[in-house]
Amino acid sequence: MSNDEATILASSEDALVAEAAAAGLELLLPRDVPLGGPRAMPVQRVLPNKDRHFVGAWCFADAFGPTSLVGRPGLDVPPHPHTGLQTWSWLVDGAIEHRDSAGFSHTVRPGGLNIMTAGRGIAHSEYSTPDTDVLHGVQLWTVLPERERGREPSFDGLDEVPAVDLAPGVSASVFVGDLAGASSHVGAYTPLLGVELRLRAGSEARIELRGGFEHGVLALSDGVAVDDLPVGRGAMAYAAPGREAVVVSAERDAVAILLGGEPFPEEVVMFWNFIGRDHDDVARARDEWMRERDAGAHDRPRFGTVVDDAKQPLAAPRLPAAQLLPRGRAKRR
Repeated sequence: MSNDEATILASSEDALVAEAAAAGLELLLPRDVPLGGPRAMPVQRVLPNKDRHFVGAWCFADAFGPTSLVGRPGLDVPPHPHTGLQTWSWLVDGAIEHRDSAGFSHTVRPGGLNIMTAGRGIAHSEYSTPDTDVLHGVQLWTVLPERERGREPSFDGLDEVPAVDLAPGVSASVFVGDLAGASSHVGAYTPLLGVELRLRAGSEARIELRGGFEHGVLALSDGVAVDDLPVGRGAMAYAAPGREAVVVSAERDAVAILLGGEPFPEEVVMFWNFIGRDHDDVARARDEWMRERDAGAHDRPRFGTVVDDAKQPLAAPRLPAAQLLPRGRAKRR
């Protein structure tokens, strides 16, 4: 997906945040963001957040749906660029077709995964399929460490991932990392955990956490709680490194995403769909994208041309007048 925001917007729900702090957690609240132009599909963006920018290397999280597409446009994101990151597409319902300028195409459906490594630069597009009546899922990004940001772009599409039952009524699909004996060793470049949790009404599971990781539980449905803290749809309960376990429960049938990773030590600039070391990195990427976009399909040496997609590529927003400063995993206090 494309990041339609050029800057991070603030969101404050002080009472809920205080309740989370009393439970030893941090509650990250989402903001509504339109995705896809004038008849945009709404998404709930919880990362980057005003106080916490990363969870491990997870630097971006958009939860969307469940949204009925009957009689209305679906997901429609024409060709757009990425640098310095990986995109992870996971669905609860519906299907999304991915195409990119490295020559790959793959339709992701529930239980499968699309993972794209942008490296030095790639362009891709995403469209919900015509047979998708309901779209529900999450789009995630991870920041690549500096040593990997110049690598060649690549893509992997999986139709299924390892799954395990955690407790009666609670199942886990592991799309990256290890949990409860299930392992998915896709091409991640920092230690990561990514798991879909499906919970039946009234169920709960105690989930053992890896000591050196920080973790977040992102609710994709109403009725989710973490250690009895209600976590609204689109919100995330964050657990700092050192926490041994969390109890995830649901008062109704629900889906949540468990994310984790080693705290990411680097500071980066994140602007639109570009991640770089500093302002000049992302400004250069933006300028190259706009030059290539205007030059046409036969002169795109960095980002390339998306396979079998004739739609006009998206224009990049203008950079702000002020210099963009690198930021780390959490807001400086």
